Amino acid sequence: MTDRLAPGIKATVLAEALPYIKRFHGRTIVIKYGGNAMTDEHLKQCFARDVVLLKLVGLNPVVVHGGGPQIERLLERVGKKGEFVQGMRVTDAETMDVVEMVLGGQVNKEIVNLINQQGGKAVGLTGKDGNFIRAKKLLMENRESPGDLLDIGQVGDIVSIDPSLIALLDGGAFIPVIAPIGVGSAGETYNINADVVAGKIAEVLKAEKLILLTNTPGVLDKDGKLLTGLTPRQIDAMVEDGTLSGGMLPKIGSALDAARSGVKSVHIIDGRVEHALLLEIFTDEGVGTLIKSK
Repeated sequence: MTDRLAPGIKATVLAEALPYIKRFHGRTIVIKYGGNAMTDEHLKQCFARDVVLLKLVGLNPVVVHGGGPQIERLLERVGKKGEFVQGMRVTDAETMDVVEMVLGGQVNKEIVNLINQQGGKAVGLTGKDGNFIRAKKLLMENRESPGDLLDIGQVGDIVSIDPSLIALLDGGAFIPVIAPIGVGSAGETYNINADVVAGKIAEVLKAEKLILLTNTPGVLDKDGKLLTGLTPRQIDAMVEDGTLSGGMLPKIGSALDAARSGVKSVHIIDGRVEHALLLEIFTDEGVGTLIKSK
């Protein structure tokens, strides 16, 4: 696509990026990778190039990925139907085996390979490596019956994250690629929502930015209009009045927690847009919703 641009336009684009490269040099950017960007072949290549470029110009990208569509396909092959409660996957023992196989194996290794093919040095991890994501069983409050708790199986609630392994990789030339699987005190395995993991990792690493790739343009109001520059208070009001619901709730929850815990900015962006990461980080307009820390 850039071949069709005049040299002067290309130079203008590069010049616009320079202040952002200087501002974010040496800073950590946590990226939740999911949605169409993970399944469309062209978008996968765009994402991998973007991540490698971020590293080459001096930023420290950390990738946390989901894998919902891939998990669903394998569950169907073994005769199981995926079930969700309040945006979270119900995970019995058999489903957990599938989740670990898909996230820790297939999807993680594919992303690592994509980044390495573009000249990066990616390293795949799950939270079980070095026990760096400690978790316990998540009991969810039933929104339809306040006070009741829902047991949705081997779904984890993060107890702690040890940032030393990620920091060691980040401090070198490596790009960590993390599958959202945690480990319990007795060695049990937990499936953790990838948005939640990305948010908590951004918090403990004191990241400059948390970027969540989605299949929507960003946060939309009830009329479908894109909103940006939102504060945590405005987001709370949108959850309360039902503007935000379903699968967006874990994403919004992790975004708010990160914004309130010191991550300077959170971005919910459209992963269906080519080079969405570069457009959000290195241009004045951006391509999604910015949630400010205050």
